[in-house]
Amino acid sequence: MNDPLFKPNRRLLLQGSIAAALAAAMPVRAQSGETGAKPGEVSPVMRAVSNYIVGAAQKPLPDAAAEATRHHLLDTLAAMVSGSHLLAGRKAIAYVKMQGGAPEACVPGTRIVTSVVNAALAGGMLAHADETDDSHAVSLTHPGCGIVPAALAMAERERAGGTALLRAVALGYDIGTRMSLALGGYAFSAAGHGTHSFGPMFGAAAACGSLARLNTEQVRYLLSYTTQQAGGLSNYARDTEHVEKAFQFGGLPARNGAAAATMVASGMSGIDDAFSGDRNFFFAFGPKTNPEALTRGLGETYEVVNTNIKRWTVGSPIQAPLDSLFELIKTNKFKADDVEKVVVRISTSGAKTVNNRSMPDINMQYMVAVMLLDGTATLEAAHDFKRMQDPKVLELKKRVELIGDDDLERALPSRQAIVEVTLRDGRVLRHHTKEVRGTSANPMTREEVGEKAFDLCAPVLGKKRARELVEAVWRIEKVGNVRSLRHLLQA
Repeated sequence: MNDPLFKPNRRLLLQGSIAAALAAAMPVRAQSGETGAKPGEVSPVMRAVSNYIVGAAQKPLPDAAAEATRHHLLDTLAAMVSGSHLLAGRKAIAYVKMQGGAPEACVPGTRIVTSVVNAALAGGMLAHADETDDSHAVSLTHPGCGIVPAALAMAERERAGGTALLRAVALGYDIGTRMSLALGGYAFSAAGHGTHSFGPMFGAAAACGSLARLNTEQVRYLLSYTTQQAGGLSNYARDTEHVEKAFQFGGLPARNGAAAATMVASGMSGIDDAFSGDRNFFFAFGPKTNPEALTRGLGETYEVVNTNIKRWTVGSPIQAPLDSLFELIKTNKFKADDVEKVVVRISTSGAKTVNNRSMPDINMQYMVAVMLLDGTATLEAAHDFKRMQDPKVLELKKRVELIGDDDLERALPSRQAIVEVTLRDGRVLRHHTKEVRGTSANPMTREEVGEKAFDLCAPVLGKKRARELVEAVWRIEKVGNVRSLRHLLQA
């Protein structure tokens, strides 16, 4: 990591996530779901979480966590703006146009100003309209697309400053990722539940509750209203148009988190502790839940630092192969016509996900062919259905062999790739990407994140406003009222 503005404290990094994940995978209180509270009392877990949410607005972030939060705020805003022109984004925009609503917050990439709940819904779908947004591997969540749109909308409604927004977003990542682990993470997903909606929903609620300045009792109601709305299935791979998936990953958690916060802020009361007692939230989703994972490392390990930013706007299993191929092309200066064969090895599950899919951004063979032809992989290419039928692309795809590797399935860190290129002159080039660019172990610099955001935003906002938006996020703490950013987000 060479960026002098972003020097992560290693105590904040991956070790904390791994420890929490291992602890979360252990079955505890298999049938009761209790967290140590007697009837009518507030459990230690609820007390700790609600107090942390209330205090987060006044607690300065460590430098590394603050810088990481700026990165993820900008990355998600760029995903929202670029997503406004994609299918899922267009569907979301058309929907909220019909809903009306008090003019509280904008929908990025448009001129729409609507209610905070509608803005959160649309913004969430825009943010995951593409495979552009961030991901937290250990918790199986995409935190940004659920948390940032809800926080942005609530910050606009409350006329909050940039510091409050930044702290709320970091809080959302901490609560959302931990909730996924507390529910069981991979085991929860394997049982058919949608980690991508459950975790970020609580993250969005926490962020919105902080921005709405809810007190401790109200935060407990907020979390209870969120439990009542928590849902989602892990069947998203069956959505071939990426519309319902955008709703599940982004729109659903953002909308429900914002709704819970606005309902409680309006005066609604609720259950004081939905995490313990008779028929509580964790009991409903047992037996492998671990409520204590919600509090482990709070205030010490900031999960936004452990969240990955995608260098390439494609599905996660394609990130490492493109990293390897990009490095081979840069180092060896070969062209597409020089290539005899490309063998790509990734995890077995990853290979099943991206093998010759109908959508370009999750089609490994197509994206490899594009990288060979262009020397890079742009958002435009990742959504060019017409180009998938280009004779040059089709010819190159025939030379790409994708292999699901059981050893890479088990390898840590996950999402590794081995790319072997055989050239017509007989040379065989090989590159093994162990740590994908953009992960916490190999993070992108501020300049790289800014360049990606500019490339995504410029076609929608124009180059001038895209640059201004990037610069505004880098100095977000100096923004007195988040509404002042609205003109930079509207197309």
